[in-house]
Amino acid sequence: MKVLVDSMVNCKFCGSTDQKVHVAKERMFGLGGEFTYSECLSCGSLQLETIPSDLSPYYASGYYSLVGLTHSSFFRRFLKSLRMKAFYKFGSEFLEPSFGYWLKKIKPKFSDRIADIGCGNGQLLYEFYASGFQNLHGFDPFIQKEHRISPSLTIWKKRIEESDLKFDFIMMHHSFEHMPDPLAILKVCFEKLKAGGKLLIRTPVSDAQLWKDEGVFWVQLDAPRHLVIPSTKGMEQVAGKVGFILDEIEFDSSEFQFWGTGLYKKGLPLDQKLIEKNFKKEEIDSFKENALRYNQEGKGDQVCFYFRKPD
Repeated sequence: MKVLVDSMVNCKFCGSTDQKVHVAKERMFGLGGEFTYSECLSCGSLQLETIPSDLSPYYASGYYSLVGLTHSSFFRRFLKSLRMKAFYKFGSEFLEPSFGYWLKKIKPKFSDRIADIGCGNGQLLYEFYASGFQNLHGFDPFIQKEHRISPSLTIWKKRIEESDLKFDFIMMHHSFEHMPDPLAILKVCFEKLKAGGKLLIRTPVSDAQLWKDEGVFWVQLDAPRHLVIPSTKGMEQVAGKVGFILDEIEFDSSEFQFWGTGLYKKGLPLDQKLIEKNFKKEEIDSFKENALRYNQEGKGDQVCFYFRKPD
């Protein structure tokens, strides 16, 4: 790992010019290469200094967000819809949908207009549709074509700023870190939300203990696909500039941070098939326990930001 002092860039989150430089490699597919990240010494956020002119070689055809959509039968959609209504009514963890623990805090109405930015194949929105939500829109300019799955769900091959629609709820699930300008996308979200609308952003954060301990081997640095990684402090600052109210920060990292980083330290690519070959069951169990503890202590490597546009 190379660590240099000083940088020629301003932090995209707080504006500070006080930076430390790290040189990372592409490790998910084992492609190598060197990519320079600036770490802000004021707010702790990270950003890729020079974005490759063509990022497509770093998104292989099997990249997880672009694989095929899994459909549910009519009967399964009916059951999912009943379960969601019961979850809303009773709030039981037993009824909590596997795709969205955060729904119990957002609680959008079934009729709300909902957007997912960087939706990939649209699987998450499909689960919303199967659960009874009626006005769903996914935005991703990198999908092959526009896809109208039902009158309730459209996956648009464009950016949300190209849409004329206003939304009650906008979400980004691990797409924010793939965008080069955090201030710009937050401004777009603010503009596209109705008064009182909610914004959910799930993203890696540089508060991660593993980033502090392992540096450029940290799996969620993910060079060069991750263009920015905020700290919780940096995200609050940049969102505040736009006018968002931050209601809550919830750490939701998993054992992935440990086994993914462990594979990288062994010089291996990111492949779930390699987990059992390289880690004992006791190690994997400890990864899960440590992930829970790190979240409780605010040291996990990803969070859920709950923002709100003022009424």
